[in-house]
Amino acid sequence: MFTKIFGKKKLKEDKLANIFINASMQAVEDGFADIEGLIKDSPEFIREPKIEGGDSKFLLIVLAANLKEIPRHLPAHQDNRLINMIITKLSHVFDVDFDKLEGILREYQSYLSRVNHPSNNNLYAMSKAVFYKYDLGQYQEDYFRNMNVPNPMFLKRLDEAMLLFLFDWKACAEEYSLIQ
Repeated sequence: MFTKIFGKKKLKEDKLANIFINASMQAVEDGFADIEGLIKDSPEFIREPKIEGGDSKFLLIVLAANLKEIPRHLPAHQDNRLINMIITKLSHVFDVDFDKLEGILREYQSYLSRVNHPSNNNLYAMSKAVFYKYDLGQYQEDYFRNMNVPNPMFLKRLDEAMLLFLFDWKACAEEYSLIQ
């Protein structure tokens, strides 16, 4: 209501990029153990899954999915600028070349699209990506293992947990006017 009366608050793109990076990294750092616990304690698995690759795959899934959401909520010129700013900052954090990190994130975004085709729901894509990137199919009962698809009950529970890792770009676009 106040945004209608006084207008949106102004927020610099650089500051939003920092907020997003810090929030995402903190969420993964604090929440990966919970996701790992959810996976290991799931009754749908006949053997306890081994989570190989730690939280690095998970972080890339979270970052790729969130970056994929930006164009849905920001104008074309702004979304590209913000995405490039975020990748630049992340390349400094991880001490990796911008082009290499951008390529890795694009590969993950493409992977998210493939595992969730034909749906465009990033939340479901994140859950399926976790399932396939951590090769969880091998720990399921024969029916789902042979089809190499996640048990729908497990996927639903994982979807609910993955919701905590999606940045709220819609609220951000509604509440703030982004400036360079």
